[in-house]
Amino acid sequence: MKRVVGIGGVFFKAKDPKVLGAWYREHLGFDLSEWGGAVFDANGASTDAKTAWSLFPADSTYFAPSTQPFMINYRVDDLHALLVALRAEGCYVDAKVDESEYGKFGWVMDPEGNRVELWEPPKT
Repeated sequence: MKRVVGIGGVFFKAKDPKVLGAWYREHLGFDLSEWGGAVFDANGASTDAKTAWSLFPADSTYFAPSTQPFMINYRVDDLHALLVALRAEGCYVDAKVDESEYGKFGWVMDPEGNRVELWEPPKT
C-alpha cells in the first residue's frame, strides 16, 4: 500500500493572519483566496496535485493536541487503510475522520508531538 504520495498543504499559526497574509501577497506574490489561503499547482503545472497554504489564528485549536505552531497535510491514496495500518503500528491516531466534498481527512501525531493531517482528495 502506498502511504504518503505528496504534500497537500502547509498550515501555520499567525498572530494576525490578515496582516501576515497581506505580507505574503505583497512580497511573495501569493494569490490569496477568500478563505485566507493560497492553492499552488504542483510544479506550476495544471494537475490534480495541488498544495494549499493557509494561516490560522494564533489561538486556533485546530492543531491540538499538538502545541506546535504548524501542521503539514499529506496527500494519501487510501486514508482508511492507512489509518488502520498506523493504529496497528502503535501510532496515536485521532478517532475523528472528516469526509466532505473536499475529500477525506484524518490525523496522526508523530513522536515529537506534531499533528499530521492526512488527506485523500475526492475522486474526480
